[in-house]
Amino acid sequence: MTADEPGALWVFGYGSLMWRPGFAFVERRGAVLHGRRRAFCIYSVHHRGTPQRNGLVLGLAPGGSVRGAAYRVAREDWLAVHAYLMEREQPTETYIEAYAGVTLDDGVRARSLIFLSDRAHPQWAGSLSLEAQAELIAGATGLSGRNIDYLRDLVAHLRQEGVRDHGMERLLKMVEAREAIR
Repeated sequence: MTADEPGALWVFGYGSLMWRPGFAFVERRGAVLHGRRRAFCIYSVHHRGTPQRNGLVLGLAPGGSVRGAAYRVAREDWLAVHAYLMEREQPTETYIEAYAGVTLDDGVRARSLIFLSDRAHPQWAGSLSLEAQAELIAGATGLSGRNIDYLRDLVAHLRQEGVRDHGMERLLKMVEAREAIR
């Protein structure tokens, strides 16, 4: 089955799914989703924060484009992969499951499962300043660990993929400075 063949099953990751997919896949390819951008736009009350001390996690906010990874999943694994992703990505239902075309590194378009930020959800943080993001991320911890570690992993893995996200790198420096004085 080729990338653009009807019926090919793909999952697009732009955050931790890039470096820790946690599911079986047949192939992994670099990909770009147009019309959405990677942003710390969701209050985390589960994985990287608590209801008492929110952190922030990534979402797909409207506008721009985002480079990530696309995973082709074998048809026989799809139900298990989908169930896993729903449990992982939807603990508080802050994302909307959708399908969109992504452009793979070779220019081929592939229909892919994506998780969009639900702007009507109470955990939608919207467009926060870098200062506000840094303040929320610094010191926040949830079931999946410290919020700063999530940001560090993101920056490191983007660099490994050949992606320099200067905004995320600046945010990391701001969070590290805040954590150094806590």
